[in-house]
Amino acid sequence: MRRTTLARLLPPLSLLAACAPTTAPAPPVAVPTPAPAPTAVAPHRITALPPAGPTGPVELCGRGTVQRTADGRLFSHFPYPDMPATALVDAPATLGGSCRIHPAMAADLTRLLAAADGDPAIAGTLRAVSCHRSEAMQRATFCGGIGMNGSGSFAERAWASAPPGHSEHSTGYVIDFGTSTSPACNAEACFAATPAGRWLRANAAHFGFEMSFPAGNRQQVKWEPWHWRWVGTTATEAGAAPARSIFLQARTRFPAEPKVE
Repeated sequence: MRRTTLARLLPPLSLLAACAPTTAPAPPVAVPTPAPAPTAVAPHRITALPPAGPTGPVELCGRGTVQRTADGRLFSHFPYPDMPATALVDAPATLGGSCRIHPAMAADLTRLLAAADGDPAIAGTLRAVSCHRSEAMQRATFCGGIGMNGSGSFAERAWASAPPGHSEHSTGYVIDFGTSTSPACNAEACFAATPAGRWLRANAAHFGFEMSFPAGNRQQVKWEPWHWRWVGTTATEAGAAPARSIFLQARTRFPAEPKVE
């Protein structure tokens, strides 16, 4: 009798188990995220300059000798080889006058002239003011501009004209362009504002020509918007490698603008 009464007073074991205190689950353990591997930094690319040109004193115009700078320049101008006349060809006759050029540039020059003739604004107006100039002709040009009485310095003359042996024209890869519609601006700064000058600036690079001496150039040579050297449209174009090798110093240190890549 007492056992039955006690059983009725006690709750069932299942209810006691449900009411028993439970242990809280352990918080999750944070797993550290591995640090990302350091990104490899490419070493700074150093562009090696081409070898310097010849050094030593140069005799000029029978008026004494002048010392080249350590990189071979003479009054800011690099030395260049004189292309033999037998290695040159005639430029297209539409350029007018006597214009001899390196044969490697003939095809691109022909394409440039055809494109210019397709533009009504300048069709048939491009002219060649100067093309290949031998070292002897360059000597006469440079020395003749100093003055009969010796007035004017070499440095002043070199601002506008390269000393003999240091002109890009002697390579045969250069043309000084002009225009038949504004001949007074040929070989003058105002050529840049002529339709021909503007067309060349916008299009010449497509045919492998670049402006050697742009405005404000660090080479400290007079701005010559008419002076364009040929280096080929690409480095792999036939004949472009020798031209780019000759102009490597100038193109590396004093890039043209517009330029050919």
